[in-house]
Amino acid sequence: MSEEVVATADTLEPPQKKVGVVKVAGILGILGGIALIVVGVVVWVMVSSQLRAENITVPDDAMAFQGQTVAGPFTAYVQADIIQHHALEASGGKTYAELPQDDPVRATMMNASFLRASLFTSVVSFGVAAFAIGIGILSILFGLALNRLAAVPVIVRRSAVTRS
Repeated sequence: MSEEVVATADTLEPPQKKVGVVKVAGILGILGGIALIVVGVVVWVMVSSQLRAENITVPDDAMAFQGQTVAGPFTAYVQADIIQHHALEASGGKTYAELPQDDPVRATMMNASFLRASLFTSVVSFGVAAFAIGIGILSILFGLALNRLAAVPVIVRRSAVTRS
């Protein structure tokens, strides 16, 4: 008695389970990613334009960006740093908290602290905007991947049939 092996071809079949939820998740990921990118860009432009409107110029003794208008995260950081440097020179190296309450330089240190806090807030805002844009890009990529996976047909491999 001889056995005969009959080979069968692979077939493409639609998925057995519903993939609608996966497609919806992919579409929501894409839409959410677009929204994150738009919001990130809007925040970046808004903070940049507000800083630019203040007409702050980085002084010549700053560590970088001398003579440039403060309008981005790096110029804002450098400006905050040089403000601290100038304030500490004015106070003899003492911080606001270290100065006596009746010291007239204390008001200068307080103003310097407020200015630095405002500039650092803008630096953080730029960081959050960049983070939102990055997460938006990832969300779009994940959404596209989910949609592509949901659309891929299932390959069904049938084992060879052995006849006796």
